[in-house]
Parts: sequence; C-alpha cells; structure tokens
Amino acid sequence: MALTAAERAEAARLLREAEHRAAPVDPLSALLPRLDLADAYAIQRENVTRRLADGATVVGHKVGLTSAAMQRLLGVDEPDFGHLLDDMVHRDGAPVFAARYCRPRIEPEICFRLARPLSGPGVTAEDVLAATEAVAPALEIVDSRIRDWRITLVDTVADNASSAGLVCGTWMPLAAVHDLAGIGVDLVVGGERVASGSGREVLGHPAAAVAWLANALAAFGTALEPGHLVLPGAMTTAPFVSAGQKVEAHFGVLGRVSVTFV
Repeated sequence: MALTAAERAEAARLLREAEHRAAPVDPLSALLPRLDLADAYAIQRENVTRRLADGATVVGHKVGLTSAAMQRLLGVDEPDFGHLLDDMVHRDGAPVFAARYCRPRIEPEICFRLARPLSGPGVTAEDVLAATEAVAPALEIVDSRIRDWRITLVDTVADNASSAGLVCGTWMPLAAVHDLAGIGVDLVVGGERVASGSGREVLGHPAAAVAWLANALAAFGTALEPGHLVLPGAMTTAPFVSAGQKVEAHFGVLGRVSVTFV
C-alpha cells in the first residue's frame, strides 16, 4: 500500500460524506496521487465495515469493468468488484428517489443466487454454474461519488466499484435457462429502447465473471456464500437516468424487471 493509514481513512471519509450528501468529490486519484489498487480496496472495505457496524448486511457482490470497451476506457485488463448490502436492494417496479444519488446510471444484468459456497483460487465457470441455484433479470444502479464520473480504476474501486443499488425480477431455476451467454436484453428508458446486448458481453459468459470474482476474493480471505447474490457485469452501455424516468429491461425467456426514478 502506498498511502498511510490516515490518508486511507480520510479518503474513506470523503466517499462516505459524498454518498450521504449526494454531493460528489474530486477524484481521489488526483487528491492522493500515491493511491494504488491495494489502497483502493482497503478504502472500500473500510466503508463496508462501517456500514455493517451501522446494521447493514452483505448480501453479495458485484463485478464491474467486464466489457472490453470499459476496460479500454480505464486502461485495465481485468474487472473489479464491490459489495452489495441489504440497504441497496429495491423491489421490482418500486419507486426510487433519484435525489439520493449523485449522478446515477443504470445497467441490465443477469443476477446469480448461489446454493453452495464458491472459494477460490481455481474456480471455473463450470463450478459457478454447478453452485448456482437461480438467476434473475436485474438492474444495477451505478453511481459515482466522484465528480462528473472522472474516474480511474482506483477511484471506482475505492468507491465500492461505483455500485449504488440493485433491483431483481423473478427468480428462475438455473436448470430452466439453457444458455446464459445467449440471453439478450433490451434496455428501455422512458418508453424508448436505448441499448441492447447479450450475456456474451460479460467476459464471454456471465458465469466467467462470477468465477473471476470468486478467485479475486480469495486474495482477501473471502468466499462467496450460499444465498449470496452476484451481479456479473453490464450487458449493455450504462445510460444516465433521472427523476421522472421509468427503466425497464426485457430479457426474453428470463423475463423483465423495472424501476421508476422519482
């Protein structure tokens, strides 16, 4: 780690206040030029620990930067991850206050629910499928507590991989879904289709992203637990959303999911 403990604590505080006030801060990478990836994950964990102390519960993880385009944009060659907590979960179709976020975007994803633990290293996509109980159409609300989304890899990692919310549709047993990579999605915002994609956009197969996550977590002494949810990554681009917009994602055989920003 390149930062001192005091510098990491200050960075964590800045992100917490930015989230609480929905008022973004300047990039941490500019404020703390020595910030490295180990520091960034330490900052993320510090803020998760504080939320747990306040009564929240970890319900799973999200994987970010799974598309080639996003990796090129940030100059990286692998994904990152963040934590999902129970206070981030919204009901399908429920209204969500847009003002609680700084500048939110929306991403359609296939959410996994695990029946068995996954502990790296060496986890494969086949292991993920064998451990998965069910999948669901989902929308991830992503938000950056960094001003104007001027993020580098360390900025987004420190900021819980820019995760802010999760909306899941109806769960379907994995056995009823034969080709996760081939599932297509249409993202509709305000009645207009704004993006389309498929499971292949997510490291070639969504289960490959979950396997990457299980192996990455092993370096932190963490495993994916039964009942945990995993968002493996966006299937399309991530448009900005605002109050007054209804967002729907249509996943074909997997069904649909929606959220309305008010």
